[in-house]
Amino acid sequence: MVEITLLAHDQAKVGTEFVYMGGAPVCRTCAYRHACLTLDPGRRYTVTKVRTVQHPCALQETAANVVEVMATPRALVVESMSAVAGGSVETGRYPCNRLDCSNWQICAGPSLPPKQRFRIQSVQPGAAECLVGRKLKRVEAV
Repeated sequence: MVEITLLAHDQAKVGTEFVYMGGAPVCRTCAYRHACLTLDPGRRYTVTKVRTVQHPCALQETAANVVEVMATPRALVVESMSAVAGGSVETGRYPCNRLDCSNWQICAGPSLPPKQRFRIQSVQPGAAECLVGRKLKRVEAV
């Protein structure tokens, strides 16, 4: 299934990556909100196709193109028992203050949503480093 949304004309280019942050208050009354507000907040997307259709955007105060997008895989760490390729896992930020850990950004960093469901595409062999002793695996997931 193709996912679509609207992006400002200047941003609507194949290959553009963005993190969807959700709708703004001005979007609640927009006639195009059902096409625009369909993505998962906090998830990273890549534009795969730009359609010729344009609509006015009150948030951007410019024309917005309809674009097709796909979720972009991202590196995560998950509990070892949940690390199965093709599996679905709900994960979020682990409570951790060890900023010196090599996996902190993908384990507890601010770029992670508090809680979100991901589909695991691949699992890296071996355990992921965890300085507080959790049994984790590094995965690529969408």
